Amino acid sequence: MKTNLLVTASVALLLGVVLSQLGFFDGARLMRGLRNLGILTSDMVPPDIGVLPVTGKALWETVQMSFAGTLLGFLASLPLSVLGTRHLFSPIVSGAARFVAAAIRTIPVLLWAIIFVILVGLGPLAGTLGIAAYTVGYLAKIYADLFEGTDPEILEAVGSTGASKLHLVRFVFLPEGANAILTQVLFMLEYNIRASSILGFVGAGGLGFVMQVYLQTLEYRRLATVLLLILVVVLTMDGLSAWLRKRFLLTAQS
Repeated sequence: MKTNLLVTASVALLLGVVLSQLGFFDGARLMRGLRNLGILTSDMVPPDIGVLPVTGKALWETVQMSFAGTLLGFLASLPLSVLGTRHLFSPIVSGAARFVAAAIRTIPVLLWAIIFVILVGLGPLAGTLGIAAYTVGYLAKIYADLFEGTDPEILEAVGSTGASKLHLVRFVFLPEGANAILTQVLFMLEYNIRASSILGFVGAGGLGFVMQVYLQTLEYRRLATVLLLILVVVLTMDGLSAWLRKRFLLTAQS
């Protein structure tokens, strides 16, 4: 009990010190920020719906990039995550696979987009490949940890029948982890839609270019329209994800 209190107090003290260094307790600065927030909000109301044709086209491009990039990254992450599973492969193989996933994950999606803009030129293809690359690093890590958490008794039972590594993946890892696999890929799709909305800042297509223009020209009412569209898409994706989980996960469990 005393140890828990000591840890809690230490974390609280550390948080206070960090927040102080970051200016969190600067009252004048915070009040100035609140006033600026009020000004910005008033400049964004009401949204300018006259730009819907332009922003709608850019939004559709963003959704396409996110969908294609997420699925490409998902397909590439599965074999990498299997190679990173220590129950199946030697420490050298699994360690190398996990290192590759970590290296990919280290690079932010915006930087991946810049890299692919250099490689394939401006446009949504660069954004799609950037999203796919980041998705590989993220999902490979999640799925490798998921597969390693599979019940050892099930692995022993199936392994005792002489099942190969491919059989273990096909009949143990994938069925046992199906719920988490679907949940994570749906979450990644929702995340990529939000993340890809700024890839246009570096010439990778989508809503980012439109947002950049509106920010540079101080067209905050038009920017508000873009933000509302993103909110609608995110809420739609959230509802669709919930329906898919309910529809397919319950079916898999029945």
